[in-house]
Order: sequence, then C-alpha cells, then structure tokens
Amino acid sequence: MTDTLHQRLRDAANALTGEPVALSHLADVHGNAARGTLLVLLSAPCVLPVPGVGNMLGIGLLLMALAMWRGQAAHELPSRVAGWQMPAHWAQRVLGLLARFYDLASRWSRERLPRMIDGPQPWLAPKVGLMGALIFLPIPFGNVLPALALSLLGLGLAFRDGLAVLLSLLAGGAAVAYTAGLGVLAWQWGLGRLLEWLR
Repeated sequence: MTDTLHQRLRDAANALTGEPVALSHLADVHGNAARGTLLVLLSAPCVLPVPGVGNMLGIGLLLMALAMWRGQAAHELPSRVAGWQMPAHWAQRVLGLLARFYDLASRWSRERLPRMIDGPQPWLAPKVGLMGALIFLPIPFGNVLPALALSLLGLGLAFRDGLAVLLSLLAGGAAVAYTAGLGVLAWQWGLGRLLEWLR
C-alpha cells in the first residue's frame, strides 16, 4: 500500500476541483488507512499555515488518543473531524505535502527494531494526546515539532520501522522542551513587567 501511496495522493491532488474538500475525502484517498497513515494525515498538515488547521486536527488527535486509551479501534477518523472542510487549494497543498512525505519515507523506511513496534505500547495514547494538545495550543511555531513527532510515529507504525518510532520519541521530547522553554520565558517576561509596573 505505502509503496504507491505517494502517487495516489498526487493523482488525487490533480483531480480536485474548486470545491471545498472534506477531511474524510483526504482519508479515503489513503485507501484502507491504518492507524499509522491516519496519524500522518492528522499531523503532517499542521506544519502548513492553514487557518484553523491546528485547532481542528489537534482535536482530532486528542479524540484519536482517547480511543486508543479506551482500547477502541483507532483506524477511522473521529466523526467530529471527518466533515471538516478546507479550500481546494489548501487540500492540494496538503496532498502534495503528504505525497512528498511518503515518497521520501519509502526510500529509507523499512522493517527494523521490531521491539519498538510489537508488544504492548502503553505510552502510545499519552504521546498522541500530548502532541495533539501542543498542536492545539496557539504557540508560535509550536505545531512543527509535535507534528513532526506524530508524522514519524505514523510512518513507523505504517512501515513497521522502529527507528522512525524512536526518532518520533526524540522529536516529541524536543517539542515538550520547546513549549516549556517558551512558557518559562513568557512567565519571566510577564513577571518582570509586573514588578516594573508595581514599582
């Protein structure tokens, strides 16, 4: 499936008309989308400056994490998110981004480090939920690292590539550190301004 997915996405982008495109259509283009490809679909577009995309897809990721936590199937888009629409030109850019992403991934991804894929993964739902929350928050450039972390995780699950999962964990840690660092700077700056005002 993943070997020809990038070409399928390019064809779907070229076939779009000027009508708004529902997120469910982008999911359908993936074919029988597994959990990994849905993670990529919900996270990769967050690196683009599409108005509202971080909020909507962040909610979708949180709902997906909740389904994982409850042990439910997480291979379909949450119904609250599936009907969300974006302009056709943005949908084309999203499909083009995903196509390039899968094309690049297919060149180096392969089955390796099976211990990162097989067996129980109690960290999976909390990680997806945390990255989804970071994507949802209105943080300057705060979408990039968590979106990258979840995209790598999705590729690791789709290709059974434990190295991609490991890199995803590192990117997730960097996303948390970046957000925490901004929070500390904002708190210090705000406290300094407050003390200056009190004087």
